[in-house]
Amino acid sequence: MPISYSCPHCGKQFSVAEQFAGQTGPCAACGKPISIPLSGGGSGAAVAAAGVGIGATLMIVAGAAIMGLLLCAGLLVALLLPAVQAAREAARRMQSMNNMKQISIALLNYHDVYGTFPPAVVSDASGKPLYSGRVLLLPFLEQDPMFQQFRKDEAWDSPSNLPLTQQSLKIFQDPSAPPSASGQTDYLFVTGTGTAMEPKPGGIKMNDIVDGTSNTMAMVEFKGSGINWAQPRDFDVTQPTALPPGNHPGGNLVMMYDGSVRFVSKNVSPQLIQQMSTRAGGEVVSPP
Repeated sequence: MPISYSCPHCGKQFSVAEQFAGQTGPCAACGKPISIPLSGGGSGAAVAAAGVGIGATLMIVAGAAIMGLLLCAGLLVALLLPAVQAAREAARRMQSMNNMKQISIALLNYHDVYGTFPPAVVSDASGKPLYSGRVLLLPFLEQDPMFQQFRKDEAWDSPSNLPLTQQSLKIFQDPSAPPSASGQTDYLFVTGTGTAMEPKPGGIKMNDIVDGTSNTMAMVEFKGSGINWAQPRDFDVTQPTALPPGNHPGGNLVMMYDGSVRFVSKNVSPQLIQQMSTRAGGEVVSPP
């Protein structure tokens, strides 16, 4: 069938047999070179189809590349996540150790000032427990204004003291601990018969810890204690007892009477925990 076309230079209309499709020659009107299109205008359609095909192919390739990048990124995140979590836990554990170290310095400074360690529990004249010995450490923990406001002749949860004790103090909080009620402490004194925190007339001095200050536990880190920092409750080892749940994998941070802070495995036996807690049991033990 004839092919109709026009010269792109002069606009003259022509019609030739289909056998001349695709050939190039001079325009019969203006003499400038022109190309006869393929039959039925197929050239334009083919070019358009080719363009669409190339575009679609490029889109598919680009999509595949993006998916590949996303998969690689996801895999990289999955590989790095445990390392990131481990690094964060290590940082929180170090901060918790620093908290306990500051408390140990306060404990030793208290001993230097008063000649004895503070009692775990402060009681009134009738023997009724009022508040924790942690309250007595406040001036040595940069909390003297709070200590001065605290009513020493009243219980920790009296109407006068409660507004103070409901305040959360970071020095008593483990960064790895789950969210808790206001005022909770994650560090408890080691108390009970034979410890350096048992009640004794005149208090307990450094020389009373004959098992060695580096071998005797003063404080243990405790997960979800539910105990207010001013509340007269602590970790009693009068009877052999296992370590309480800790905030860090595998065990608990413990503070010794020489001021050191160590990590003790949760697999330590209750008997060894008690031996590490007594001040004059005659045992020579060190935290594993």
